[in-house]
Amino acid sequence: MSAAQIGTTIAESTPWWPRPPASPDGAPNILVVLFDDVGFSDFGCYGSPIETPTIDALAARGLRYTGFHTTAMCSTTRAALLTGRNHHSVGVGCLANFDSGFPGYRGKITPEAGTLAELLKPSGYRNYMVGKWHVTALTETGPTGPFDGWPLGRGFDRFYGFMDAETDQYAPELVRDNTPIEAPGGYASGYHLTEDLTDQAIRFIADHQADSPETPWLTWLAFGACHAPHQAPQDLILKYDAVFKDGWDAERDRRLARQKTMGVVPQDTRLPERNAMVQPWDHHSTDEHRLFARLQGAFAAMLDHADRNLARLIAFLDSAGQSDNTLVLVLSDNGASQEGGPFGMVNAMGPYNGKPEPMAEKIARIDDIGGPDTHSNFPWGWAMASNTPLKRYKQNTHGGGIRDPLVVSWPRGIAARGEMRHQFRHASDMTPTILDILGITPPETIKGVAQMPMEGVSFAATFGDSDPPRGAPQYFEMFGHRGLWKDGWKAVAYHSPGSPYERDEWELYHLEEDFSETEDLALIHPDRLAALIAEWWAQAEAHQVLPLDDRFVQRMAENAARYHGERKDFVFHAGMGHLPTDVAPDVRSRSFVIEAHVALSEGDEGVLIAHGDATSGYSLHVRDGRLTYDMNVGGKHAVTTSTTVVPAGHHRLGVAVRSLESRRLITLLLDGEPIGAGETDMGFHNFISWSGLDIGRDRGSPVGDYPSPFAFTGMLKKVTVTMDADQALDPDGVGEAEMARQ
Repeated sequence: MSAAQIGTTIAESTPWWPRPPASPDGAPNILVVLFDDVGFSDFGCYGSPIETPTIDALAARGLRYTGFHTTAMCSTTRAALLTGRNHHSVGVGCLANFDSGFPGYRGKITPEAGTLAELLKPSGYRNYMVGKWHVTALTETGPTGPFDGWPLGRGFDRFYGFMDAETDQYAPELVRDNTPIEAPGGYASGYHLTEDLTDQAIRFIADHQADSPETPWLTWLAFGACHAPHQAPQDLILKYDAVFKDGWDAERDRRLARQKTMGVVPQDTRLPERNAMVQPWDHHSTDEHRLFARLQGAFAAMLDHADRNLARLIAFLDSAGQSDNTLVLVLSDNGASQEGGPFGMVNAMGPYNGKPEPMAEKIARIDDIGGPDTHSNFPWGWAMASNTPLKRYKQNTHGGGIRDPLVVSWPRGIAARGEMRHQFRHASDMTPTILDILGITPPETIKGVAQMPMEGVSFAATFGDSDPPRGAPQYFEMFGHRGLWKDGWKAVAYHSPGSPYERDEWELYHLEEDFSETEDLALIHPDRLAALIAEWWAQAEAHQVLPLDDRFVQRMAENAARYHGERKDFVFHAGMGHLPTDVAPDVRSRSFVIEAHVALSEGDEGVLIAHGDATSGYSLHVRDGRLTYDMNVGGKHAVTTSTTVVPAGHHRLGVAVRSLESRRLITLLLDGEPIGAGETDMGFHNFISWSGLDIGRDRGSPVGDYPSPFAFTGMLKKVTVTMDADQALDPDGVGEAEMARQ
């Protein structure tokens, strides 16, 4: 309510201005640098040969945490970090890619759990989000939103980044604030997303300093690195050939030795046996060694490249006089990924759609790895090495999935230089820690919504010279894999999808004496194990983990079917574009008809509709006077071209695709009449690509062999997509493809 006194004239009136929110005395700026799919040992200061001098320097002027734990997946860790609560509690029990209909699995942070940005705003902070979001249901990332789960709807003042789990580093699916935009460059111009995100973070902070230098800021920088596709400058990739030529077995040994020397792990830490189905390095051929080393080099180069760009940001803070009072937290969202399979992938979009990628093909494309027409990921052996000395991977609740690096630097607030903290900490502890050092009490309501209590535990005391134990137990669950930490002990169960939960074999580890989970004590301490299992069930009930559901592949497919429902008809008008894959017409294993309503003059050409990119997708376009449909599956093209030149005038140019069990029948149409036909055994069984749908152009990474954007030069009125009644989706295949792209 205004406190102004209003009389009949200005002489009889007293003005009043509301006071802006007051910031805590000495409040630091906060920079969160969140990496993706980077394993426990991948930073140089955690034992890796990958060059990360910027991160290492931050560790040298601050702290390294060796007991920091995440949640095994990207959406879930981000939800816990942002809210200070457990991920199931806030509705992100699994991925943002689906909503199972149960409160713990909505794929979107509940309004009852305020984000760090929302919690800091009343204390005067400006909040900037750059990079990967992935905590909004992907069916809500289209042009109509709703936008309440987007960054600007959850407390951030500016956003520049991408909404999905990953994006192409040379042709990303970008959003500025609430609006999709085109990337400011491409591979040919030297563009890379990591550099762009760094530029934007610097720009946001520079603008802030120019406009409001006394106001503290939060900048959340979430790189795409090192999630697949592993894409980085070629010279950096080649640099690592020699580094990794000896293979993953030798690399695990070397990393563990460095970790012991550094004090990252205890001196008696042992390496677990190789993860299941990982072969000894010397069981592979010389050509396979070259391929596997190059795939690992692409991962390493991506991290190296990100560190070099982080150096630019830190240098800017130094030059702006901001470093001394900026709290910097550098971490990863989960362990290294198992999604590359046993042999890695050069272009994963082929295998996701039933097109095999035999070893000879991978080897023939070795020099393409990391480039614009690849979607590469490394083999299990290298993911295992990334997680040294821990077992299993991302998605799992053993150490390799949930134990991650955390570097903290704050020169004004942390006296320690290069010290370590070894006690158990969790992703949900980060927001309570920040609020604790600021002396901020979480509000009871945000935007009129009553708030749930914080569930994380502050570790602000570790910024001093102590490292107290975390008193509260912490559960873990992902796709039926389960775990519980309590008082230095850990119970954990690996779950095979589809198997009865009661048959899961629980293991027991005393982490304070067995860092790498190598000595299962289940048979020696059955009573302790039983108590921890009972505690897990109690925690699961309290935090919305139930019902346990390992049908993640079916849930992915069901989500797509539920979103579109009975809808069969789509109309897209000229100028529309950037429609995300999750809300575009779902043509996987479907029969459909596309028609573009155009007015053509002689010589007009270009794309009418395109969905996907160089790694996979489809395009209907006019070229050299002829109508062409290009189905690109994993880089292999099935091209159908009209037998006649399309005449000038007003026409409906279309394609009818009939999906049969083992092949696709393709008919090109002019005003409803056939003008060309083709057949292919390829198809989009499970997934098209990460890149969205465009009308009248093919931006970024093009589906076909034409230059992007190959915009249509005629008059394009609209494009219609009509789905047939058939629905031949393979739910298991769709789900597996969706899981692999996380």
